[in-house]
Amino acid sequence: GRHLNFTRAADELGLTPAAVSYQIKEIEDQIGARLFVRSSRSIHLTPEGEILFEAATEALDTLGRAASRVRKMSRSVTTQLKVTLDPHFATKWLMRRVENFRKRQPGIELRFEVSYELREFDVDDIDVAIRYGGGKYPGLTTNRLFDNVVVPVCSPRLLKSGRALTEPRDLMHHTLAHIEWSRQGVTWPNWQIWMAAAGIHDFDDSRVVVFGTSSDAVEAALAGEAVALADFAMVANDLSEGRLIRPFELSIKAPAEFAYFLVYPNESAADPRIVAFRDWLLEEAAEPVL
Repeated sequence: GRHLNFTRAADELGLTPAAVSYQIKEIEDQIGARLFVRSSRSIHLTPEGEILFEAATEALDTLGRAASRVRKMSRSVTTQLKVTLDPHFATKWLMRRVENFRKRQPGIELRFEVSYELREFDVDDIDVAIRYGGGKYPGLTTNRLFDNVVVPVCSPRLLKSGRALTEPRDLMHHTLAHIEWSRQGVTWPNWQIWMAAAGIHDFDDSRVVVFGTSSDAVEAALAGEAVALADFAMVANDLSEGRLIRPFELSIKAPAEFAYFLVYPNESAADPRIVAFRDWLLEEAAEPVL
């Protein structure tokens, strides 16, 4: 009913299209009504099929939420904590610090679901999330981690092989990279904004490469292919270890309305596992970046 395609439904279920068709016919025979109208090119739900589809969707959704609650209850006994976060934050910030948490809280086992997809607490099997956004999520408690500062970064190799960067205008002789992100009328800093802050108002953006994610822009910088605008907290380790350098000290604050937040359901705020993870994470986020 969701796919309106027997082949796609079969792929999702791990069955053959013939098996799915047979099961549908069995249900139709039991109910005594046709659920789908089939033609040579398409299928669609009958009015009876629409009613059953809606009921099945609600029932499976209820069952999924219950299963998620049961799994979380089981984890609270085993002291396992499941965290969801995006790949960039995971690799560039959190994973470098996880060992400190394990030493501090050896009785809590962290499990990670790393994905750019937004997970929902009442459906997905997660306990806490680290999200980038406005921090206003109904029914959820949020803890702001840190503000974001955007800086230009590049590989030391780029300066050795390309034109020297002695003043901001020299950047226009290099490939520049940034991400394209806007929400609620607020735009993430880009090269046009950075150049204006540097006093350059005739900036030609023809050499700018736009990426969809921060990790891709940073990877381009690490590869020596571009000068990227990056979140300072996410590249601090690359800078301190010499993989990246800041050709200019000028930085731009990201929109104050948005930041990284630790997020969890209000009813879980007193969970000892979440309290321990929250307290540790806030301490780490408050540490000055060298």
